[in-house]
Amino acid sequence: MSTKRSPQLDKAVSPQDRKAKGKSIRKTVPRSSHGEWSPPADRQDPVDVITSQDTNRVQWLVPIRHGRMSESPFSFYRGAAKIMAADLSRTPKNGLNTQICGDGHLANFGSYASPDRRQVFDVNDFDETLPGPWEWDLKRLAASVVLAGRDNEFDEGDIKPATLQAVAGYREAMAKFAEERTLDIWYWQLSLEQIMEAMPTKQDQKALKKGAKKARSKDSLKAQSKLAEKVNGVYRIKSEPPLLLPLRELAGSQNPDDMRAQVDDSLSSYRATLPDNRRVLFDRFTLVDIALKVVGVGSVGTRCMIVLFQGRDDEDPLFLQIKEATDSVLEDHLPKSRYQEHGHRVVAGQRLMQASSDIFLGWTVHLDSEWHYYWRQFHDMKGSFDVAAMNPQQLASYAGLCGSTLAHAHARSGDPIAIAGYLGSGEVFDHAVKDFAFDYADQNDKDYKAFVAAIKSGKIQATTGE
Repeated sequence: MSTKRSPQLDKAVSPQDRKAKGKSIRKTVPRSSHGEWSPPADRQDPVDVITSQDTNRVQWLVPIRHGRMSESPFSFYRGAAKIMAADLSRTPKNGLNTQICGDGHLANFGSYASPDRRQVFDVNDFDETLPGPWEWDLKRLAASVVLAGRDNEFDEGDIKPATLQAVAGYREAMAKFAEERTLDIWYWQLSLEQIMEAMPTKQDQKALKKGAKKARSKDSLKAQSKLAEKVNGVYRIKSEPPLLLPLRELAGSQNPDDMRAQVDDSLSSYRATLPDNRRVLFDRFTLVDIALKVVGVGSVGTRCMIVLFQGRDDEDPLFLQIKEATDSVLEDHLPKSRYQEHGHRVVAGQRLMQASSDIFLGWTVHLDSEWHYYWRQFHDMKGSFDVAAMNPQQLASYAGLCGSTLAHAHARSGDPIAIAGYLGSGEVFDHAVKDFAFDYADQNDKDYKAFVAAIKSGKIQATTGE
């Protein structure tokens, strides 16, 4: 592994020179150029892009993925990261790369518990993470604001300010980080208490407080009460097919993979990726049961499981989630990850972009296996903001919050001074990305209609799975 420093972070370069470098890039990549979008003539059929991802998935779950994506244009967008990655690869790039999450839409931000048990807010999905152009994350976020506003039936006059706020939140936060000391940037993190204090109305503060309280109750004990049952005095995970299916019921099915053997084989290699102190903690738990569990939208059909462990007794549970890590959708357009296991890629990206991460975050090391996994806690005070219930003002506030949070995630690995120099203090870049977001939302709507038409024609199968 190379230890050469990134030239854009060379300590011999002064902050003034780094800012000037970012500003100079405007000459070759004007900020206004980011507003341009039109589909190229050779753009791949969006339905073919989606179905190309189905091949290596659990086949009887694929129709559920299609069904969830067909619910609305925004739901489709959540599962269409591969389509947008190809489209973004044709847009202007200023060369100031950072670690990016690759799927930075509104639904991929949320709250969770830090190791010191504070409720914090951050980016929370890293399945596609790679080093790449920070603009791609921000453009995906901005387009999601437009689609969320349309889903909520807002007027365009209400959606535009919310979209601008997402970009302005990013730009203003990056300008702040450009003035901060290096360690202050690294440690910075938003808590729910800080968000609550910034809420514009008492009603918003009350709603957030209620949501925070609900999230605090989400732990392994709560998960056990909902997802497990006692049989002959021993807890085991419930059977609620097809969305929750214990592996003990896979015997004789058409599933080609022996998932239980995979989990058993990967347990020790996962343990080896934990720091020594976390291994001591992990070793106090005993594996009890495993189940396949459908999660999300774009992830449906990948091998995602929950594992029930027991600590001191059956009232001391630990639920971990195992998620399959596949090729990043960005790897068709960016250099391949330096990590050989995709689970390692996901975990490394998450640890780099988040100020604090799950203490049980780790991956499975199996270089000779076609399946790669990462592990994390299933429930640990995880919460999300209900975008569908927001009014225009709330959407704008939330979009700005996500924008500033994304800026911090990028500032941890990139050069905030150079990026801030490129962005400047005006709104040129804001309006350019807003224009892109509306044009791309229109493109997404066309892709969604083609996808729904493919379902209606019988070209692809879809079901809710409920």
